[in-house]
Amino acid sequence: MATEEPRYYDLRHLVGTSTHIDIENGTIEAAGQSFADTAIVRALGAAGWGMVIIDNFSEVGDSGLKRAVADALALSQATGERVELADVQTGVLPVPAIKEDPREVSLEEKTELLASIESATRLPGIVNTRARYIESEGTVRFMDSSGNEYHYESLRSGYSILAVAGRGGEMQMARESEHAITGLNMRHKEQKGREAAERALLLLDAAPARGGTMHAILDPELAGVFAHEAIGHASEGDLVKEGVSVLKGMTGQQIASPVVTVVDDPTLPEFGFMPVDAEGCAVKRTEIIRDGVLKNYLHSRETLAAVGSGEAGHARAEGSSSPIVRMSNTFIENGDATMDELLEGCKTGILLKGSRGGQVDPGRGVFQFNAEYGYLIEDGEQRGMVRDVSLSGDILSTMHNIALCGTDRKMTPGYCGKGGQSVPVTDGSPHLLLKRAVVGGRHA
Repeated sequence: MATEEPRYYDLRHLVGTSTHIDIENGTIEAAGQSFADTAIVRALGAAGWGMVIIDNFSEVGDSGLKRAVADALALSQATGERVELADVQTGVLPVPAIKEDPREVSLEEKTELLASIESATRLPGIVNTRARYIESEGTVRFMDSSGNEYHYESLRSGYSILAVAGRGGEMQMARESEHAITGLNMRHKEQKGREAAERALLLLDAAPARGGTMHAILDPELAGVFAHEAIGHASEGDLVKEGVSVLKGMTGQQIASPVVTVVDDPTLPEFGFMPVDAEGCAVKRTEIIRDGVLKNYLHSRETLAAVGSGEAGHARAEGSSSPIVRMSNTFIENGDATMDELLEGCKTGILLKGSRGGQVDPGRGVFQFNAEYGYLIEDGEQRGMVRDVSLSGDILSTMHNIALCGTDRKMTPGYCGKGGQSVPVTDGSPHLLLKRAVVGGRHA
C-alpha cells in the first residue's frame, strides 16, 4: 500500500577530509587527502526503508531534503517486510578533548614522523617494511522527523608499522599499531618500529608450535579479538533476527563460565567511541554477558523492536552508508587472578600472544584465530618462543572453559568489517586462562 507521508525519516550529513600516508622500504608510496560532503536520507514507508544518498549535500541544503525524503519514500514502496522502530532514549555525549590536533600539523611533518618510525624498523635481517598513517576528521549532523537534531565533530588518527624478517627462504613478520580519538600520536614512537622488527627477527628462530588440546593463556590482544569476533558478533541483533547467531533465544541462560562478563561500551574514550549512534539514539554501556549469563543483545531501533532482549544505541555506519548493528568498544571485564596464578593454573600448556586475524561463523558458533606467536608453559613457568600457532573451537564450549581472568585489561584499537562497511572499534580483555583449548600448529 502506498503512503503519501513517511512514518518516519532521518538525515545524516557528513562533511570532512581523510588523509593517508604510505611508506614502503623507505620510499613514500602515497600521501594525500580526499574531501567528502555526503548525506543519507532514510524514509520509512508503509512497509520498509527507502534510502537516498546525496553527494555535495551542502549545495543542496535543507531545501533539497523534502525532495530527498519523497524520493526515499517512493523507493520504500518496493519493500515487503514491515519494519517497526522501538522507542528509545535520544541524546548526544560531549566528544573527548584533543591533546594535539593533527589538522594543525602539516602533511610534510606527519610524513617525517611516520618515516622516522619506519626507519627504526630497518634492522639487519629485516627485508621489508611498511608504514601507514590514516586520519579522518569532519562534522556530523543528524536530524529526524521526531524533532531530534545533533551536531558533533569526529576526529580519528593512527599509524601502523609492519616489519618482515627473512633468512634462508624463511619469512616472518610482526606488526605494531596505535589509533586514537584524542589527537596525533606519532611523536617519539620509534621504539614501536624497533619492537616490530625485533619480534620478527626472534620469530625466525622460534620453533613451530605443536598443536593439540591443551591449557592456554590468552594475552589481552588475542582475548579481545575473541570477545569481539566470537561473542560480540554473535550478540548483534540483526544476526539474531536473521537466525544466524548461536546465541539466538539464549538470554537469561548460563552460556559462559561465571568469571566471564562481556561489555560493549560506546561511551568510553577509546577508538570505538560514539557520542550518539547513527540513528540518533543515546549510547550507554551494554552488558552482553554478566557472570556468565547472557543478558543483552546489541540493537538498532529496528532489531530491538523485532527481537527485544537488549539495548538500542548500537547502529553505526561508514560514511553515508545505511546504519547496521555494530560493536564499539567491546571487552571482557577484569577478574582477580594475578599472572602467577594464571601460570600456576595452566601448569603445562601455551601462552598465546597477539593476533593475525581469523574467521568466525556466528551461526554455527565456531571460530579460528591466528596468534602472532606464543610461549610454551612448563611447570607453571614461561619457556621458549613458538610460532605458527592458532586457536579454534566452538564459541559456547570455549566460554565455559575460561577458568580465570586477570586484572590487566588492555584495549586494542582497530577496524571491523561487516556488510561491506568498515568502522573503528576497540577490543579488550585481561589475560585469560582457557582450559582444554584447541591449539593449532604445524605438528598436531
